[in-house]
Amino acid sequence: MRRSLLGLLAGLALGGAIGACGKATPQTLQPALTAPGAAAPQGAIALATKNTTRLGGANAATDAAAVAQTVYPGLTPATRPQAVVLVDDGNWPAALAAAQLASAPLGAPLLYAHDGELPPVSARALRAMNPSGATALGGVQVIRVGTTAAVPDGYRASTIAAAGGPASAAAAVERLARTVQRKQPRQVIVVATSAEPALQMPAAGLAAESGAPILFTDDSGLPAPTASALASLRRPTIYLLGAPTVGAGALAALGRYGRVVRIANGEATRGATGEGEGDPVTNAVSVSRFSDGSFGWGIREAGHGLAFVNSSRTLDAPAAAPLSSHGDYAPLLLLSDRASLPAPLARYLSNIEPGYTATIGPVREVYNHGWLIGDDHAISARVQAEIDAILEVAPRTTSSAPTPPPE
Repeated sequence: MRRSLLGLLAGLALGGAIGACGKATPQTLQPALTAPGAAAPQGAIALATKNTTRLGGANAATDAAAVAQTVYPGLTPATRPQAVVLVDDGNWPAALAAAQLASAPLGAPLLYAHDGELPPVSARALRAMNPSGATALGGVQVIRVGTTAAVPDGYRASTIAAAGGPASAAAAVERLARTVQRKQPRQVIVVATSAEPALQMPAAGLAAESGAPILFTDDSGLPAPTASALASLRRPTIYLLGAPTVGAGALAALGRYGRVVRIANGEATRGATGEGEGDPVTNAVSVSRFSDGSFGWGIREAGHGLAFVNSSRTLDAPAAAPLSSHGDYAPLLLLSDRASLPAPLARYLSNIEPGYTATIGPVREVYNHGWLIGDDHAISARVQAEIDAILEVAPRTTSSAPTPPPE
């Protein structure tokens, strides 16, 4: 264990991220820089630049373990989670809904099971984090959602069944979260069961940041578990996210349970589908820009964490959810492929680029930081370099500089 701890501290000193390793085995340290096109092996310290940190590896289980141990190293009582969520990697709706459990006050990281078993990388991460037990849940340390995977001996586990379909699983997660929060949520995120997963992905970070549950609707009407959950919440505000195919019938059904707001173009709309709502990259930017009162990220200026995920690796969204509820509270942004920075995302990053002037120097400014999830096959090293450059605090002309704050 001592060798493992020294390996972990050495990795942190290099400025890298925790990979898919726990305390059980020594880590393999990689150089801080890897050649473009080279994928970081499982368990390696990933590439970090001055404004970005890469977490994870070749698959969702590795990515989830890396994020979980970055948020909860488990080295002190304060860096141990209360509980860890364990979800089957074959159940996307359950994984998405479980992202809510990363919100306060539980703040649970997520690990993946596979075919009813706990992959070694998940088992190592669980042991390394050593959850303390959630008092509100009777000391439960592992919350299994849609899986019966065995956990290491000595860990107290509870199970949320997910056999009834997406709506049923999501409603069950909402009930558990309400037990922990000890209050009814006033906001609900609704996604369409028919929408492509890439459109649903930003809901993971938004639920983790806000504590709002994620529920599912069909295009033409509400599933019974969703209707029941909404009825019990006493007219919450319902935010419809990434659901361009949801029709008037479903909107009317939702409206019977609360005010319905469609997130589109970073604005609150109550009418038809918003422009760009069907594009995953633009949709994620809209979610990052969106705010409605105190709800939502509302990120339209510099000074934030940002999490970047390849839209084809959907399970990375719930895996990254703890980054949205801890540290620099990063919303989820999407890339459509590994090799290029899509134009809508590049424009958004340029709009929130930090800047300084002769009056207010860079040391007095705010900064952006990017978390990249997955190895070079998810987001290339060249794209990481592009993101690093666009996140850098840059000089501004006097005419474009903001007015200095009062003393």
